[in-house]
Amino acid sequence: MKFTLSWLKDHLETDASLDQITEKLTALGLEVEGVLDRSKELAPFRVAHVVSAEKHPDADKLRVLMVDTGAGTLQVVCGAPNARAGMKGVFAPEGTYVPGSDITLKKGVIRGVESNGMMCSKRELKLSDEHEGIIELPDDAPVGAGFADYAGLNDPVIDINLTPDRADCAGVRGIARDLAAAGMGTLKPLVEGHLNAAPVEGRFASPIGVTIEAPEACPLFVGRYVRGVKNGPSPKWLQDKLVSIGLRPISALVDITNYLTFDAARPLHVFDADTVTGNITVRMGREGETLAALNGKEYALDGAMTVVADDARAEALAGIVGGEPTGCTEATVNVFVEAALFDPVRTAQTGRRLGIDSDARYRFERGVDPAAVFTGMERATRLILDLCGGEPSELVVAGAEPNWKRSLSLRPGRVAALGGVELPRDRQVRILMDLGFTVEREDEEGRLVVGVPSWRADVHGEADLVEEVLRVHGFDAIPATPLPRETVLTRPALTLKQRRVALAKRTLAGRGLSEAVTWSFLAGPVAALFGGIVPGLQLVNPISSDLDVMRPSILPNLIQAAGRNADRGHADVRLFEVGAAFRTPAPDGQDTVAAGIRAGAAVPRHWAEKARAVDVFDAKADALAVLDSAGAPTANLQVTADAPGWYHPGRSGVLRLGPTVIARFGEIHPSVLEALGVKGPVVGFEVMLDAVPLPKKKGGTAKPMVQLSPFQPVERDFAFVVDRKVEADRILRAAKGADKALIKDVAVFDIYEGPGVGEGRKSIAVSVTYQPTTATLTEEAIEATGQKIVASVIKATGGTLRS
Repeated sequence: MKFTLSWLKDHLETDASLDQITEKLTALGLEVEGVLDRSKELAPFRVAHVVSAEKHPDADKLRVLMVDTGAGTLQVVCGAPNARAGMKGVFAPEGTYVPGSDITLKKGVIRGVESNGMMCSKRELKLSDEHEGIIELPDDAPVGAGFADYAGLNDPVIDINLTPDRADCAGVRGIARDLAAAGMGTLKPLVEGHLNAAPVEGRFASPIGVTIEAPEACPLFVGRYVRGVKNGPSPKWLQDKLVSIGLRPISALVDITNYLTFDAARPLHVFDADTVTGNITVRMGREGETLAALNGKEYALDGAMTVVADDARAEALAGIVGGEPTGCTEATVNVFVEAALFDPVRTAQTGRRLGIDSDARYRFERGVDPAAVFTGMERATRLILDLCGGEPSELVVAGAEPNWKRSLSLRPGRVAALGGVELPRDRQVRILMDLGFTVEREDEEGRLVVGVPSWRADVHGEADLVEEVLRVHGFDAIPATPLPRETVLTRPALTLKQRRVALAKRTLAGRGLSEAVTWSFLAGPVAALFGGIVPGLQLVNPISSDLDVMRPSILPNLIQAAGRNADRGHADVRLFEVGAAFRTPAPDGQDTVAAGIRAGAAVPRHWAEKARAVDVFDAKADALAVLDSAGAPTANLQVTADAPGWYHPGRSGVLRLGPTVIARFGEIHPSVLEALGVKGPVVGFEVMLDAVPLPKKKGGTAKPMVQLSPFQPVERDFAFVVDRKVEADRILRAAKGADKALIKDVAVFDIYEGPGVGEGRKSIAVSVTYQPTTATLTEEAIEATGQKIVASVIKATGGTLRS
């Protein structure tokens, strides 16, 4: 919403400065997006008189001007074709920043002739794109005067960010009302000049009648016939207002409607009455019907769209845009003025379907003041009579004003209870009345009965009234009250479960993976590759046809991102994301998952190291690192080979804690990669952070004491021949369980299949580390522990000790 300072002062009697007004607007919730003050930018530019213009001695297209600036006469070299003696133009002295050229002027010498400053074109002052010559001013322009003041460019333009609930401030008067309530001035009554809203007496009956066939779409329509008008350019004051906010003046009749749209948030429309066939009817559109609109486009209508029609055809899209056949031109003599209420929902839906953004739609879809239909018509009539002449008819009224009147109760103590500010009752009443509310009475319980004005459709309860009082009084006046402190010791704001997301991200980033942020949804065919489409997870209104299912896994988005990188020459990709994956549409049907992929080479080509592709153990290491950072008991995890179908069946695994799956890892199935159009190998992992158990609380928060043994550890190697289907993890767990107090670590260092171990069998060699804590191990103790290990592994796997 844009308006100028002078426009605001049409409605607000104030001595406040521009800075005070913009600061107060933001404090009131009307956030100022920007202020364009051309007077500051154009302050150095002056009206000047060209005393003489001589041809440059060394350049045919240059002239040497002697310029009277009002403070003296300076020599200027100018290349403009229209530069001549006797003319008046705009002069920029040395040191001036020229906004249109983005330069700062310096005294210079051009082809041997000194030049001091420059004479400016419109483009150099950002007034237009015209730069064929310098600006020519009238002969009566005062030499030495500031150009911004002379040209009326000293009126700052304020741009505010209007929230959808403040439809009343889509007009300058609503903004002025808020400022007046906040103590920035006095709101002027609608009684004088172009603010005059007094009723105009009709002199004849309107020859055009109005019928409403769709009252749910248009509850009230007020029309007036004005005959004998003379349409032409609007006066300078009106053109200046429209130009200042970026609108193009068209004609007096059209400019009046645009002016009232922004001045009073009251959209209007004017029909050329001589082009209207019969009477006006507000109805729904008809299939096959079209409208040639004023924007030069033709639109197909249907039964869901509200139209203003005559007896022959639809002549306007209600509340959005008028039709070209009935538009006003310079030849217009008789007009029919429309002021109506249109349903906000239908207006928004029609504008969205047809892709029409208009100033009228902007206001109707937010809800215009239902009580301003008649005042808007009277103001429009007076402006038409003042600017175009003519004779008005009596009003034509169809429908009735909606019952907008309502009263709310306000307990004065609720301002302190909800807002934390103690305000006297009289101060609360004054604020509400300045905003246009009425305080009708006080009931027997001491509550104020407050009448809500017609333009505040956003106020529905006591809390809304409290907010209005606080907003005008000033949110910055609410005292800062610290929360009570239960202990002098600080406590972390996040729980361990909440911190796991950040810990997982930090861990994966430290392992060389780059964080990606992808959509929480994907295409249905892709979801089918990763567990299928669960009923209820399909989007009813997706943002795109290929993003129609909530993602069952994060991996497909990461894999497709890796494919896009590979298409652009970056085949070696390492990506991770921590986010939600969805199992069911229920509230507990989503999991927080840390997922990642590695694609291409794990070790790039290098003369000192052998290159290799990524493999399942890279993904396993990433998953274990995340689990370790999350506090999972990784030493107790079991590894099983029942990974989901999107993993390679022989190169994948599942990490379990008892029956609970807390991670999956492995090489992505080749058929899945082929369906996604991605070249392998690609490995990935998924860690279910919500499934990681929280640590059990103990007596204190201190870390356990480090147990350091003074005795030398001992290493022994064992090789077991087992069935080739036996996982190495079973051997490791059995060996470590043989003596948990003594055995510190068990690790696989060799796997062999071939001659010497038998068909369908393999040899797995492990290294076992003994760490005594009470005494140095004897040979007998070492031998006894070795026998325990062998017995435990044989029992767990059915294998034999390899000799």
